[in-house]
Amino acid sequence: MNMNMKVIESNKVVSLRNIHETAIVHPNAKLGKDVTIGPYAIIGENVELGDGCIVGPHVVIEGWTKIGVGNKFYHGATVGCEPQDLKFKGEKSYLVIGDYNIFRENVTISRGTEGGGGETRIGSHNLFMAYSHVAHDCQVGSYVVLANNSALAGHVTVEDRVVIGGLSGIHQFTKIGKMAMVGGCTKVVKDVPPFVMVDGNPAKVSGINVVGLRRNGLSPEVRDEIKKAYRILYRSNLIISQAIEQMEQELQASMEIDHFIRFLRNSDRGICR
Repeated sequence: MNMNMKVIESNKVVSLRNIHETAIVHPNAKLGKDVTIGPYAIIGENVELGDGCIVGPHVVIEGWTKIGVGNKFYHGATVGCEPQDLKFKGEKSYLVIGDYNIFRENVTISRGTEGGGGETRIGSHNLFMAYSHVAHDCQVGSYVVLANNSALAGHVTVEDRVVIGGLSGIHQFTKIGKMAMVGGCTKVVKDVPPFVMVDGNPAKVSGINVVGLRRNGLSPEVRDEIKKAYRILYRSNLIISQAIEQMEQELQASMEIDHFIRFLRNSDRGICR
C-alpha cells in the first residue's frame, strides 16, 4: 500500500510524506511533514517521527521511540530495539532522540530498562558512524561523534561535543566529559574528565584536547585555566579531593572550570589517569 499523502496549497501540490510502497508503517505511528521512508523500512506502532526525517532502506524503528525533526537514518539502522540486557522482561521503555542527527549504516540504538530509569536519550546534531552502538539507558548529549564500530555499553553518559574514535568500547556506567576525545581502539573503563584526550587499552590520558577546545570557540583565557586545572589534576601528585580543593582556590571561576570540578566531584568509577 502506497501511503504517500499530498495537500493543495495556493494551487500547488505539496507532499507531506513520501513512503515507498514496500515500506511497512503501522497505522498508529505518528509521522511529521515531509518525511521520507525508503524501501522495506519498518516503522512500529509507538514511533513518533518528526518533520523532515529521512528513513533509508531496510531501516527498522520500533518500540516507544520519539524522534525530533531532520534526522537521517541510513541503510539497515535499527533504532528503538529491545535492550540487550538479561534483566529486561519486555517492560515498556523509551528512546528519545533530538533533532538533526545522522545515523549511518547498521547503527543500533536500544531503548531503556526499568533498572536504568526506563529511557535512552540522545540529543541533537550528533553523528553515529556505521555499525556504532548505543546501549540501553545511555544519555548522549549534542554534537557528539561516534566513529565506525564504536560502542557504548549500558548506562553510559556522553556529554556534549565528545569525539569517540573507531573500534572503541565504553564500559557500562562510565561517563565521558564535555569536549573529551577518545582515540581509536580504546578501552574506557573509568570516567574521562572534560576537555582531555585518552587513548589505549586500558585508556590513559595523553593531554588536553587543544584542537577541540579551539574548534568549539573557547577563549585563550579559558583554555589557559583548563591547562592549569589539568596540571593540578595530573602533574601535582594530589588525590582527586585535594586537586579539587586546589582548583577552587587557584583558578578563575568560569562555566568550564566549574563543570570540570563538578565532574570530578561526581565521578563514581574513578577517572582515567
